Amino acid sequence: MNFLRGVMGGQSAGPQHTEAETIQKLCDRVASSTLLDDRRNAVRALKSLSKKYRLEVGIQAMEHLIHVLQTDRSDSEIIGYALDTLFNIISNDEEEEVEENSTRQSEDLGSQFTEIFIKQQENVTLLLSLLEDFDFHVRWPSVKLLTSLLKHLGPQVQQIILVSPMGVSRLMDLLADSREVIRNDGVLLLQALTRSNGAIQKIVAFENAFERLLDIITEEGNSDGGIVVEDCLILLQNLLKNNNSNQNFFKEGSYIQRMKPWFEVGDENSGWSAQKVTNLHLMLQLIRVLVSPTNPPGATSSCQKAMFQCGLLQQLCTILMATGIPADILTETINTVSEVIRGCQVNQDYFASVNAPSNPPRPAIVVLLMSMVNERQPFVLRCAVLYCFQCFLYKNQKGQGEIVSTLLPSTIDATGNSVSAGQLLCGGLFSTDSLSNWCAAVALAHALQENATQKEQLLRVQLATSISNPPVSLLQQCTNILSQGDKIDRRGSKIQTRVGLLMLLCTWLSNCPIAVTHFLHNSANVPFLTGQIAENLGEEEQLVQGLCALLLGISIYFNDNSLENYMKEKLKQLIEKRIGKENFIEKLGFISKHELYSRASQKPQPNFPSPEYMIFDHEFTKLVKELEGVITKAIYKSSEEDKKEEEEKKTLEQHDSIVTHYKNVIREQDLQLEELKQQISTLKCQNEQLQTAVTQQVSQIQQHKDQYNLLKVQLGKDNQHQGSHSDGAQMNGIQPEEIGRLREEIEELKSNQELLRSQLAEKDSLIEKLKSSQTSPDTNEATVSARDSEQIAELKQELATLKSQLNSKSVEITKLQVEKQELLQKTEAFAQSVPVSGESEAAIAAKTTDVEGRLSALLQETKELKNEIKALSEERTSIKEQLDSSNSTIVILQNEKNQLEVNIKDSKKEQDDLLVLLADQDQKILSLKDKLKELGHPEEEEDELESIDQDDEDDEDEDDDKSHGDN
Repeated sequence: MNFLRGVMGGQSAGPQHTEAETIQKLCDRVASSTLLDDRRNAVRALKSLSKKYRLEVGIQAMEHLIHVLQTDRSDSEIIGYALDTLFNIISNDEEEEVEENSTRQSEDLGSQFTEIFIKQQENVTLLLSLLEDFDFHVRWPSVKLLTSLLKHLGPQVQQIILVSPMGVSRLMDLLADSREVIRNDGVLLLQALTRSNGAIQKIVAFENAFERLLDIITEEGNSDGGIVVEDCLILLQNLLKNNNSNQNFFKEGSYIQRMKPWFEVGDENSGWSAQKVTNLHLMLQLIRVLVSPTNPPGATSSCQKAMFQCGLLQQLCTILMATGIPADILTETINTVSEVIRGCQVNQDYFASVNAPSNPPRPAIVVLLMSMVNERQPFVLRCAVLYCFQCFLYKNQKGQGEIVSTLLPSTIDATGNSVSAGQLLCGGLFSTDSLSNWCAAVALAHALQENATQKEQLLRVQLATSISNPPVSLLQQCTNILSQGDKIDRRGSKIQTRVGLLMLLCTWLSNCPIAVTHFLHNSANVPFLTGQIAENLGEEEQLVQGLCALLLGISIYFNDNSLENYMKEKLKQLIEKRIGKENFIEKLGFISKHELYSRASQKPQPNFPSPEYMIFDHEFTKLVKELEGVITKAIYKSSEEDKKEEEEKKTLEQHDSIVTHYKNVIREQDLQLEELKQQISTLKCQNEQLQTAVTQQVSQIQQHKDQYNLLKVQLGKDNQHQGSHSDGAQMNGIQPEEIGRLREEIEELKSNQELLRSQLAEKDSLIEKLKSSQTSPDTNEATVSARDSEQIAELKQELATLKSQLNSKSVEITKLQVEKQELLQKTEAFAQSVPVSGESEAAIAAKTTDVEGRLSALLQETKELKNEIKALSEERTSIKEQLDSSNSTIVILQNEKNQLEVNIKDSKKEQDDLLVLLADQDQKILSLKDKLKELGHPEEEEDELESIDQDDEDDEDEDDDKSHGDN
């Protein structure tokens, strides 16, 4: 402490140079003192001097302070003092009341000290490592110092942090700090870090930045939050703007859904503080970043759909129609809704259904158009409404038709109770406010953009100018106002009304020959245009002259020569006589050379600093770029070249028709191929089913053979047993009944065999029919395939019936076996149970003869059964042969179907080759035409070619006639 008092006393007592000496002594003490307390006191003294004597402390002490950061990491207090001192040296946080020169010197000084500090990249890495210290007196100064470095030399510091291991991750940990001061300054640090660096933006986004920032915004109260919400929103904009990867990550992470609560403003209108307005403005800008027209179309479309699905668009439309919303928030909301619905059919349809909360309800589009044509509304609000209307009609032919339909006579409300969009546009188009004229003309032009149907429909619109005069068409009224020029007293720019009307007429007539014919039908239009172009007027009028030249050029280029007095060639001659071709092209070039043309061509949004700058529309600049070159070529073309061009168009149309025809043929053949493939697949399935059925029947026949062999063996054993015991065997009273039943079953088996034989005969006849149908060469392929499929189905049914009958036979045979076994057992039991004693020998002999007779009858019946079984086995073998022949027939049919498929593929390949030959022929024709044009004699050589082609065609016709005559 004594040392510090001496230093401070010396500072106040001596002159200016004593402060430099004091700073030098303090630096020496920091460098040489062995006691930590002495070094800490010296650094604290340097901190107190660093604000007032920034240059001296920076020059002498920076190296020593960096050394303290490296060596005294264990003492957080001295580290904190050193960081605060470096921050005072590098940062420019001075009092506001300073002169401009001193401020510039301060900024230069901060940049110079920053450059010295980051010259050694280890110094920045050292600061990043200090962020891991949780001590408030170390972490907070480190954050502030890094932020100051990034403000002075952002790109260099960003590169150092980017290559530093875990550098960005350490900075992301600041968002999770429980101390709000460090967390909030960490947001400011990430703002400076992510500015204009896509690589760091991606790393920060994948470090879960979106989740943490949205959590902070929710904790702070969304739009009602303080400046912390503002800082988080600015950081989110840095991460998402012009970064497609982060935008996709934001959408895929379902973070768009979390933005919906931001716009729940409620009904209270008293809580619109300045901070809330700022926060809501940034939130709307963040939505516009996601759906900006400059983003890739696919990314913009997916974000638009997500905003509709989660209800965000509905929430924005609620704000749009609410009362008491500040003007700048309402303007930004209109711009945001515009870009959310731009080019998205679902969103555009929803916006068309939104109604304002009025009595009676009015569509939101009508309410917005009322603001656009009202000259009392702020200029920026009118521009926003125009942009909203343009975005609603962008690539929306349905919406364009709805707007144009409100102008047609059949849809106009006769009672006059409601105002339609078309009536508002017409009212703005013919009002005395030039800005309303321009906005209405541009809005109506967007209703016709790339929609030939609506251009023709708009020709039907009739306007009643006064009670005494008959109604005139909208096209005629536009040209009437255009011809009056400055005669009508208007508020605003002199040329704004005429520029708007000329842009409307150019859009209307382009790609619409019918509209061109209606325009030329008025005999006053062409003289007016030529008179405007031919005059030598001032710079302000040059733009009007250029637009008149464009309109006249469109009338030539899209002219279908239906009016004899205004054919293409006559209009070109008129230009050459009255204006001159070179002068006409020069006047046409005035449009693209205008200073406001390039500004309007950059962005779709009509963003103008003042009404005087509202001259060009973005879509119109595209039209000028498209038509300027073709009009120039059309003016210089001769009538013969026009004829050739028309002939070329006709030939191209013929080629297109031929190609279309072949495409249709190929499409039909593709359908046929698909049908044949389906038929083949069904036939394959049927074939597999038949094969499985055949294999099952083969296995069953084998089982029957095994059973038959078993029966044969058992019958042999029974015969031997009966021969050895014939003298003692006796029969009971049940045996004749059993034998009668067996005979009945044998009769049934015989009838079944006859039925099977008849079915086999039918099957043989079917196979013969199949063979005859295969051998006939003139049969149609499609009928063969259908007949085959029917016959295979019949074969399948017959095989199924055969299978069931064979199963029934096998069951009956097993029954016979069981019954015979039971008979044998009963016979043996009866022989054992009969008593021998008590009877006479004569009775025994009689019984014995009776038993022998019965046994002989049994043996005879057994022989008959054996014969029947043998016949059955022969029938089974014949059935197997018939099945094999049917399988071979199926294989033959399958081979024929495969051959059909090969033929169809060959025909398709030949058609593809024909298409390739046609394309090559077209390419050769075009190249020959280009070569003829380059040689300078296109007319004669093409005529010769045409005459040669004509001669060839005549020769071919003569040959055809001769051949017919011979026939």
